[in-house]
Amino acid sequence: MTGCIALILSGGSGNRFGTQMPKQYLQLGDRAVIRHAVDAFLHHPDIDAVRIVRRPQDTPLYDAAFRDVAMMEPVDGGATRQESVLRGLESLEDIAPTSVLIHDGARPFPDAALISRTLEALNSYEAVIPALPVFDTIKQIAPDAKTIEKTLDRHKLWRAQTPQAFNYKAILAAHRDSASKELTDDAMVAEHAGIAVAIVDGNEGNIKITTQDDMQQAKKMLDLGNVVTRIGTGFDVHQFGAGDHAMLCGVKVPHEHGLEGHSDADAPMHALTDAILGAIAAGDIGSHFPPSDQQWRGAASSKFLRHAAALVAELNGKIQNVDVTIICERPKVGPYRDAMRQKLAEILEIPISAVSVKATTTEKLGFTGRSEGLAAQAIASIALPAAAE
Repeated sequence: MTGCIALILSGGSGNRFGTQMPKQYLQLGDRAVIRHAVDAFLHHPDIDAVRIVRRPQDTPLYDAAFRDVAMMEPVDGGATRQESVLRGLESLEDIAPTSVLIHDGARPFPDAALISRTLEALNSYEAVIPALPVFDTIKQIAPDAKTIEKTLDRHKLWRAQTPQAFNYKAILAAHRDSASKELTDDAMVAEHAGIAVAIVDGNEGNIKITTQDDMQQAKKMLDLGNVVTRIGTGFDVHQFGAGDHAMLCGVKVPHEHGLEGHSDADAPMHALTDAILGAIAAGDIGSHFPPSDQQWRGAASSKFLRHAAALVAELNGKIQNVDVTIICERPKVGPYRDAMRQKLAEILEIPISAVSVKATTTEKLGFTGRSEGLAAQAIASIALPAAAE
């Protein structure tokens, strides 16, 4: 029999976060968000093993995040969080641990003291959760969602966190009993089964990453020390050729001509890649992706931009904001501007508020004025730890 196993849930899709990649696999400093959480449990002396419950389609992301980590084989989750937890618990039946901790992979900072507090209380209770008192005045709104129905007694309200700790047999039975219910966390599953749930002090630093703002807060919490701001610029030109669209900032913009180039000829994304590389003094796009290399023929320029962003992350840096200007008579950029900003924000993993895309013309002058091609320029501002200077 094993003492305590930590189950880490990794089933989120990233829809609320606003990226195609699930937020738990986004880079946070030198590793993925979920890797921070897993490392905290692996390094705790009272945790005997760690198992991740993941979505099957995230296998490549899982492999990349944990290729060098020795832990239990992952388990495929279900359609809901509740179903995923049940699958994780049932996967441990042959091990029969005394207790289990259930933690959200989107909470990267469960510190050792928090884990110890939760486990210590489990000596007296079958279920324990960390939680924080509510200090704001809480209003319950009416069904119209516009008016206040009543004010709740905040002294009775606490904000639940994870990891939530349970007697293994008790929570397994409780989950099986409530499989048809829609319950929001494992403590609620225990409550439904009549199990008393104790509360220990949570930690304000044990944040859950749900929005882009949460990610920025998590990056600040890594405490990278004094930072310096570096600025880089980029410029690129491509001529028009055969085709029915132009790729601009990762967005397919309809046009009577395409753009000629070795890759997908996304001039503004090339300019932005050069701006980021310039800010960290890492050469230019051609030195990383030579046009003489056939593997980059027709390649999506998002690969180049992600590479530049990864180099910044390796330096423990942060892309503060980017500004792209597209110079052309046609196609019109305005209708696609927001889609371009969103695409760049997703690739760079920064808030859309930190991404600017503009367009201008040269008043019919020069090659852009003659609609022979288009140009793009970009500026990137990057914060780097002073030690990286």
